[in-house]
Amino acid sequence: MLFYSTVRMIVAGGSRAVYRARIRGAHNVPADGGYVFAPSHRSMMDIPFVAWLTPRRIRYMGKQQLFDVPLLGPIFTALGGFPVHRDGTDRKAVREAIGMLQAGEPMLVYPEGTRQHGPKIQPLEPGAAYLSLRAGVPIVPIGIAGSEEILRTHSRHIPTFHRVAIVVGTPINPPERSGGVVPRAEVDALTAHLHDTLQDLLDDAYDLRDLPS
Repeated sequence: MLFYSTVRMIVAGGSRAVYRARIRGAHNVPADGGYVFAPSHRSMMDIPFVAWLTPRRIRYMGKQQLFDVPLLGPIFTALGGFPVHRDGTDRKAVREAIGMLQAGEPMLVYPEGTRQHGPKIQPLEPGAAYLSLRAGVPIVPIGIAGSEEILRTHSRHIPTFHRVAIVVGTPINPPERSGGVVPRAEVDALTAHLHDTLQDLLDDAYDLRDLPS
């Protein structure tokens, strides 16, 4: 964990300073227990901004090919990553994710899936809601404004230095369940609630970013 803490301090702390990040609602991040971080996603730079919100190691899924690369695989593992096949059929990775959450570890899931563009939250994938319901842990929604202007496309090799704002919402607790099977209706309802919440938080983040210095 010393390696993770060191990298977090350098990368996440440095990103916060360089991009003059304004943060609201950091007190909403649970101090312990498992939960699903569910941020808006506009740039690869979203990763260090989320990492700054908690000193705890955040778990996340990464495509299997990254973990097959010598040296890179152990580094990604030390930083909280675990492999998943990206064809959508990797049930083992889902079971591992549920186990990590139930063991009290925080996990990063981008509800919009891949990186998106603009100030509107796009239709969400069901993964964040499913993991929350299945593991019985809250979702911590986050709106991040300004990361898209920093670095988004492969053609942009040099980051720009726009201000970023991060707004953390109140954790969304899933309804209590007694069985192991998660009804699709519950997943859809929680996903819809998360979508509306993320839009409000992203709007708030843009307003916070644009306040005068």
